[in-house]
Amino acid sequence: MLKVNKYSVKGEEVGKVTLPKSLFAVESKNPKILLYEVINMYLANQRQGTSAVKTRAEAHGSGRKLYRQKGTGNARPGNLRTPIRVGGGNAFGPKPKDWTKKIPKKKKRLALKLALTAKANEKQVIIIEDLKFDKPNTKAALELLSKISAEQGKKLILIDGTDHNIIKAFSNIPRVLMNRADSTFAYQVLNTNSLIITESALKKLTEVFEK
Repeated sequence: MLKVNKYSVKGEEVGKVTLPKSLFAVESKNPKILLYEVINMYLANQRQGTSAVKTRAEAHGSGRKLYRQKGTGNARPGNLRTPIRVGGGNAFGPKPKDWTKKIPKKKKRLALKLALTAKANEKQVIIIEDLKFDKPNTKAALELLSKISAEQGKKLILIDGTDHNIIKAFSNIPRVLMNRADSTFAYQVLNTNSLIITESALKKLTEVFEK
């Protein structure tokens, strides 16, 4: 059975928590291929696809031939908008494009479970009692992180709900990300060195993604 340390809101170790096998001990025939496919689709969906340049038809300038074809000793001329002239159009530049790829729900869920399993195997999962701040307190948040996860690198904190005091307390800390348990995804989990989950967030993870 996979057990990890559990900490209080003061950063004190208060026991162990058994992680559910349905999320943290999942196997697949080709886990690396599946994770690559899902993460590749996710990153593609982050692209705005708004890069654009003007073609010779859209560039500003007259379409008149600059000078006569023969007899000047110069190269055969085009107009001001030709791609070989400064200020002219671009021959093969980018145009707006939709990079969106649809991620199947079953694949997305399995990828998340594989990512959680990888973090558990690497002993990078920490469980903490439910956080509660009366007001945003970044100093207290830093002290807590230094006690429960002193290692350098990115940290992902999963909570249940949207407590603005908690979010504001951690949002100013470099390399610390926060998300709701029911909104997390494989790339976010893998792209971190420490995965910190509150008790209620662990329960929500199980409710939403166990099946």
